[in-house]
Amino acid sequence: MTMTLDDCRRLDAQDPLAALRGQFILPEGVIYLDGNSLGVLPSTAPTRIAEVVTQEWGEGLIRSWNTARWIDLPQRLGDKLARLIGAAPGEVVCTDGTSVNLYKVLFAALSQMKPSGRRVVVSERSNFPTDLYIAESLCRERGFTLKLIDESELPAVLDEQVAVLMLTHVNYRTGAMHDMKALTAAAHAAGALTVWDLAHSAGAVPVALNDCEADFAIGCGYKYLNGGPGAPAFVWVHKRHASRFEQPLSGWFGHAAPFEFTPHYRPAPGVTRYLCGTQPIIALSALECGIDSVLAAEPFDGGRGGMAALRTKSLALTDAFIALVEERCPGRFTLVTPREHDRRGSQVCLALADKSSGAYAIVQALIARGVIGDFRAGDSQMPDILRFGFTPLYLGFEDVWNAVEHVVQVLEHEEWKRPEFNQKLAVT
Repeated sequence: MTMTLDDCRRLDAQDPLAALRGQFILPEGVIYLDGNSLGVLPSTAPTRIAEVVTQEWGEGLIRSWNTARWIDLPQRLGDKLARLIGAAPGEVVCTDGTSVNLYKVLFAALSQMKPSGRRVVVSERSNFPTDLYIAESLCRERGFTLKLIDESELPAVLDEQVAVLMLTHVNYRTGAMHDMKALTAAAHAAGALTVWDLAHSAGAVPVALNDCEADFAIGCGYKYLNGGPGAPAFVWVHKRHASRFEQPLSGWFGHAAPFEFTPHYRPAPGVTRYLCGTQPIIALSALECGIDSVLAAEPFDGGRGGMAALRTKSLALTDAFIALVEERCPGRFTLVTPREHDRRGSQVCLALADKSSGAYAIVQALIARGVIGDFRAGDSQMPDILRFGFTPLYLGFEDVWNAVEHVVQVLEHEEWKRPEFNQKLAVT
């Protein structure tokens, strides 16, 4: 027997992070395993948003750009976020969306590499589609070729033709995590730059951008950072590149002196030049609540860098989920996520062992029971995926036990065969 319900309750009673669950507004009767798509609502966010709207906007009006320090909110949030991704103060800004920020950094990397004569951007075939779409568009526009490969081809594919290696640190479909330090070193040895997408890493796993000597990184604010739907994203640039790139979206907030209102663009120093237009202050204020909810785990780290305690619990939760699914649902699922701790993000992805088409319906049946995960469609090379994200800030071991019990019930009673669970919704 792998683990009992009593074992799970004992682990929860001993969990030093258990009190952090109180930071969030969680619906009664819901086991939320989709924080890798949209984080939950921090309990401070409604009050903070109301304060921004009624006081800072309603009463302060335009004065709040100065009195409430709206003007430097992207940098202040960036400095907080830097603590979670191994960056230094002044190296990160929170702004725009992930796709827009990827366009900026990839454009900068390609501009820097164009004189070298290298004309290939390498990425994984299974990378998140928006990253591939942006890269495809830029490569076509700038005279580069996008080369899509399987993970097994890395780092051997890196040669004298490669300008940029563009990867997502934790794969959105599988939960597999790259060795950022080793792949960055391999890219640099081959003469290429690296662009890392941290959408499934920031707030989920330890990241050490400066230690890895990465070049550029971007990521979103609405997953493990709990910033709310469509929350602003972020940009990090290594200091060796920060003041020497061509900004493709040279808006006034990236100007060295926006309120001089000069007719010609002069880029701000450092990463601030990655800003573009007027910033979404309400959304940024909500994102700050989310970032603060993750930083609340820092005191439990013993000075190990901000993410160590969360990572320890994340691995324990995902280990427990994997073991319980395999024990209680023998032969029904294939584990897609790596078992090795150093290869696993903070999610568990399963495929149906019989390769049937019921994965979507099983997820819908679980959602109806209050166990919220999500589904990712497969193709000729990849199976359909049942995807479960584990956010240790608000999940416990009893949640894991109960989630697996619901999986067992859905399978035993064949609830997934009901017609309403087989009707595809717009968002899966």
